[in-house]
This record gives sequence, structure tokens and C-alpha cells, in this order.
Amino acid sequence: MASQIMRCLGAKGISPKSNECQLGGDIVVIKSAAPDTDSVGVSYLMLKRIAGVIGAFARSSTRFDLYRLSSEDYERHITPTKSKGPSSGRVGIVKKAVFIQLGKHLGEIDTEKPK
Repeated sequence: MASQIMRCLGAKGISPKSNECQLGGDIVVIKSAAPDTDSVGVSYLMLKRIAGVIGAFARSSTRFDLYRLSSEDYERHITPTKSKGPSSGRVGIVKKAVFIQLGKHLGEIDTEKPK
């Protein structure tokens, strides 16, 4: 989904292995959440090299509300993942409410519509 959101934003992917991209001169990561998911997770290592996190919160399978949160604000509001799998101790979660309260609303996109 991140590659479709990148296309809609006019961002350039910088790695085929992650959702990191260049947007407006900054390196950011795009993290999407399903309609019933109220948070997104980013690895602690990635936070050290990006300027921000774009939370793409789904309204439907193709429509997303986008919010950009600085990596500093993300880090201030992070909680550890509850996962016991590979992301345990490596990924921190931030709630959608934090993106809405502190982030910049980038608008709503439909990934099925061309840019």
C-alpha cells in the first residue's frame, strides 16, 4: 500500500525493502493502518534516520487520511509493541490520536485515482 500512497503524494521510494521515501526534500516513512487499527509502528532504528512518519489511516480499502508526524514527536509518544514476535523490542507504536493532535493533516487520498 505504501508504494501506491507514495505515487499519490509524488514521493520517491528510496529502498525496495522499506516504506521510506523522499518527500519535499525529507526522508519519511509511510505506515498504513486498516480501518479498525488505531496505531502504526516504526522501528527504533528507522526513527534515527528519518525526518517524519506519515500515518495513512484507512477509511476504506483505497481511501486514506494522511497525517505527518515529526520523528521527534513520534519518539516522544511511542509505546513498545505488544508483539512477542520479531518486532518485539524493535518497534514502537504511536496511536492515531497523536497523529491527529500533533501531526500535519496532508489530506485524504484515494489510491485508485491517478495523481
